[in-house]
Amino acid sequence: MENARPIRRALISVSDKTGIVEFAQALAARGVDILSTGGTAKLLAEQGIQVTEVSDHTGFPEMMDGRVKTLHPKIHGGVLGRRGTDDAVMAEHGIAPIDMVVVNLYPFAATVANPNCTLEDAIENIDIGGPTMVRSAAKNHKDVTIVVNAHDYDRVLTEMAAHDGSLTHATRFDLAIAAFEHTAAYDGMIANYFGTMVPSYGDNKEGDEASIFPRTFNQQFEKKQDMRYGENSHQAAAFYVEANPEEASVSTARQIQGKALSYNNIADTDAALECVKEFDEPACVIVKHANPCGVALGGDILEPTTALTRPIQPLRLAASLPLTVNWMQQRRLPLLSASSWK
Repeated sequence: MENARPIRRALISVSDKTGIVEFAQALAARGVDILSTGGTAKLLAEQGIQVTEVSDHTGFPEMMDGRVKTLHPKIHGGVLGRRGTDDAVMAEHGIAPIDMVVVNLYPFAATVANPNCTLEDAIENIDIGGPTMVRSAAKNHKDVTIVVNAHDYDRVLTEMAAHDGSLTHATRFDLAIAAFEHTAAYDGMIANYFGTMVPSYGDNKEGDEASIFPRTFNQQFEKKQDMRYGENSHQAAAFYVEANPEEASVSTARQIQGKALSYNNIADTDAALECVKEFDEPACVIVKHANPCGVALGGDILEPTTALTRPIQPLRLAASLPLTVNWMQQRRLPLLSASSWK
């Protein structure tokens, strides 16, 4: 198959070990040689999987309390080596090709979220070798597969089963994009955290207090869906959301019927939902162009809703308690489902 690359040797070094044993077992069953480091190697060996320690592969020990493990030409040469171009120099230096890299990074976000986190804790959870391997493999995706998310394990195994142990260029390219997204988010978290430690506004004199706001702010959003159009029909738009929103909002809503949404639908729904979330009692709001046209409270949800919908046909309506589908359909109102909120 054109541009397919067989997987013969994989390097596995993960912080999040979800599903890694099963994935490694499936690779080993296909005859894939597995290189690994530290805790990952120990876990796989305990499960009866044949593993070669990276230190044995390179002939160079891990050192400095694990700070230096994979930063070696036999690792990065094996990942970055271009098949058909660098074969001679790889053979000259005894560098074996590495066809797959399975890496996820030290849990920096979880570490700094701990209120007892010290500066030393944060520093030691800055991954160096991991991002280097991820970027190396992603750069050389023409020949190498990079896997950074556990939810991609099944996808990779399914394709290998379908293509006699190989992966297509399209899959390798898609996984490479995910890898660059992964390292970008990781570096952004680190920059945000340490950016609050610089002296706050002023002349940066020694002893100034640190700022609660980072010097630069890095955030990553995921595309949830393409919009039917933007604010006007001739404009293109897409809806992006945080990866893990902490509370119910329009970004956690689920459309259950109707045609594709436009930017205006999202803006109006957001305004309506955020308005009724301000109240503890049953509430209803009607919104036009992101502005509330009317807000009503009542003893039960039908009371304010009926009061508001009697005189007009609303563009966007939100209620703070569930309404029946029949009630909505009788009034020809759009259906959009959102999670519960407090």
